[in-house]
Amino acid sequence: MEREKFSSRLGFILISAGCAIGLGNVWRFPYIVGAYGGAAFVLVYILFLLALGLPIVVMEFAVGRASRKSAALSFDVLEPKGTKWHLVKIIAIAGNYILMMFYTTVAGWMLLYFFKMAKGDFVGLDAAAVGDEFNALMGQPGLMMIFMIITVVICFAICMMGLQDGVERITKVMMICLFLLLIVLAVNSVMLKGGSEGLKFYLKPDFGKMTEAGLGESLYAAMGQSFFTLSIGIGALAIFGSYIGKERRLTGEAINVLILDTCVAFMSGLIIFPACSAYGIESTSGPSLVFITLPNVFNHMPLGRFWGALFFIFMTFAAYSTVIAVFQNMISFATDLTGCSIKKAAWVNIVVVIVLSIPCVLGFNVLSGIAPFGEGSTIMDLEDFLTSNTLLPIGSLIYLLFCTSRYGWGFKKFMAEANEGTGIKFPAWARVYVTYVLPVVMIVLFAAGYWSKFVG
Repeated sequence: MEREKFSSRLGFILISAGCAIGLGNVWRFPYIVGAYGGAAFVLVYILFLLALGLPIVVMEFAVGRASRKSAALSFDVLEPKGTKWHLVKIIAIAGNYILMMFYTTVAGWMLLYFFKMAKGDFVGLDAAAVGDEFNALMGQPGLMMIFMIITVVICFAICMMGLQDGVERITKVMMICLFLLLIVLAVNSVMLKGGSEGLKFYLKPDFGKMTEAGLGESLYAAMGQSFFTLSIGIGALAIFGSYIGKERRLTGEAINVLILDTCVAFMSGLIIFPACSAYGIESTSGPSLVFITLPNVFNHMPLGRFWGALFFIFMTFAAYSTVIAVFQNMISFATDLTGCSIKKAAWVNIVVVIVLSIPCVLGFNVLSGIAPFGEGSTIMDLEDFLTSNTLLPIGSLIYLLFCTSRYGWGFKKFMAEANEGTGIKFPAWARVYVTYVLPVVMIVLFAAGYWSKFVG
């Protein structure tokens, strides 16, 4: 059976960007920036995106395109005979499932907040009362469960419609709408009275603030965020590489994805930080930041209820674009490994993902006594740590070694694949950097992060 392909280059770029753009940019990025010192952290994060993220995105695309398979079989196809690279599929598959164990819950919150905003639940509430609304939701496992299940079913249903008719067609529209709305909201937020302190925090680097948060932990968080936002290391991008033709070189495509991803994250900060300072909200208030800050912004805007409902539906789109990308990967794992139909793979995975997502939902209420990282932490924190700070970096390192080592696919074959077609070449001079420097940097950062988390 011939592998389906994207109908257009724009479709491929927007879907790959859609996989990268999601909760990492609008939900996770602002609170991580708030926790680790603002503008200085943003600079380090952008540096990591270019120095660590970009080469690995190109490598994932190359492995996908050369093998025409998902991560379940791509290493089997490309590895030298007798080697064990194919065992990497365990990390890729685990990464996809653990990511969805908490991502589906937060995507469900986004959809629920669209309805709450449209209904006018936040009208007339002050900042504290908006915060109370979110805290009240955390105590309603049934409601969270319903929206998590809706998320899982909708996204698998889109995958069942096929690559071009479902995933590509729907994601393209969602991403374009999201970009336009973010620009409108960013302009509004920057012009808020009293927002200048927040802008200063976000745009004027102060490395002292970063060292206050702990330099080692800040660098590690920047690495984790750059991997999380791009979803690299678990084959989530390799799958889209497997659907594209050979007309374009892969470095230019990876740069396009990075630019779109960074623009969305940057605009999210422009929306959040001036608003935090204008309405006296703590910008380090963690995962709930978006759900507390933004309803306050909309409360103070003309037609706020309309803009708020629009924002949360498009944020749902952003979250869903990543969920759809990962679900597409899960379906490909199943069809590549077992030869089953797309529909059968989707139905089995609907049940599996719903069951796996339940601990995260209950972690805020029934199972709130489980605090993996001490008081105040939740099951979601553990799942996020396992994905962002463990499986994504390890998976990324394996892609890197596979594409540069003569015991793997090898640099020559990687370069031939990456540079086939027209566009920006992957530079030959980067060989020393990606083969010897980058793996060491990643191992040191990984070790330092674990050290500061558990020992320091």
